[in-house]
Amino acid sequence: MTALQIHLCERLKQLGFSRNNQIKLYGSQFELVGDPLVISDDVVFVDALERKSGQSCRVRIPLNVVRMATEQASQTYAA
Repeated sequence: MTALQIHLCERLKQLGFSRNNQIKLYGSQFELVGDPLVISDDVVFVDALERKSGQSCRVRIPLNVVRMATEQASQTYAA
């Protein structure tokens, strides 16, 4: 993982995409059981449990959130 991707993961955690947090995405409620996983510059997943069914799944973090966090992480990394 590159230094920028590490900063991206840290920024996403600060935004609430970290273990033991609850989020609502794509019309479902999720309990996060893992930290963000960077697959590529625009593709980031997080492991979660769907609250309604209790099933484990990997949820993609929305692209607009990833891009915002990438911009903020690159500014921090450049400083």
